[in-house]
Amino acid sequence: MELKLLNEEGQENAGVNVSDLVFGCAYNEALIHQIVVAYQANARGGNRAQKDRQQVRHTTKKPWRQKGTGRARAGMSSSPLWRGGGRIFPSSPEENFSQKVNKKMFRAGVRSILSQLARENRLLVIEDIKIEAPKTKLLLAKFKAMSLESVLIITNVIDENLYLASRNLPHVAVIQPRYANPVSLVYFKKVLITKTAVMQIEGLLS
Repeated sequence: MELKLLNEEGQENAGVNVSDLVFGCAYNEALIHQIVVAYQANARGGNRAQKDRQQVRHTTKKPWRQKGTGRARAGMSSSPLWRGGGRIFPSSPEENFSQKVNKKMFRAGVRSILSQLARENRLLVIEDIKIEAPKTKLLLAKFKAMSLESVLIITNVIDENLYLASRNLPHVAVIQPRYANPVSLVYFKKVLITKTAVMQIEGLLS
């Protein structure tokens, strides 16, 4: 399979041959949905704390006598049926939201995403991307020449100037191939991969 190869001015050069095993897979929507949801769930931490009927502040006095009032029996105001009472199944900061995904499924899902990006012309390959100084203005000018707005840059070695210039842009991220995750690949409109990073991704996902 062949992908378009761009220079830093956004002009197309001769294509680069890539593995059909990684960039030519069939689109598997169910698998992609599963790994995206699992990735987000695994990044989630328990940050909620609710009280059960033992932890709420209450009196142990019986609200009213057992019989003769015509009302339902009540023992304590901490009952989950009462306003201000404890929760039956309270949330805890130790709550675990993680979901298990096999490595084989995860790699297959990422391959499916990359293949679909290539089919939609959202996956671009570039020889290398660097800027002379850590200036956001310089990076924006480079993106304008390449007609890029929302872009995920995957490079084998992160240039310090590139990282510093991009970290203040909300729709730009710079990562290494081993940190390519399904959420980022789906979120950004374009994915820009350096030629060397393509080989690393093929080695990781083959």
